[in-house]
Amino acid sequence: MSIYAAAVARCFEAWNATDADTLAKAVAAAWSEDGTYTDPLADVRGHEQIAAVIRAAHEQFPGFEFRLTGEVDGNHHICRFGWEPVSAADGEAPVAGSDVVTLAEDGH
Repeated sequence: MSIYAAAVARCFEAWNATDADTLAKAVAAAWSEDGTYTDPLADVRGHEQIAAVIRAAHEQFPGFEFRLTGEVDGNHHICRFGWEPVSAADGEAPVAGSDVVTLAEDGH
């Protein structure tokens, strides 16, 4: 697995964590302590704030799991990938998006 695919897999582990302990551990594994997350609704820094954004997404999309769409593309410590939240109840994916991740020098 490439460093890019591994980083994205860690992100999905965090985005799919539903209990507080698992979420905290997954965020710490996916982001550096001063890591950031930015989207149209959030611009946050640090594990606590990133976990809060993920919890809010689960409140907005209860019963959904985030999954990768397509392949992870990366070079020079930057990667991009597509995603969608999928309903466990009916398999529907009401929205889709894409993200860009900048990795630290150690690949995290």
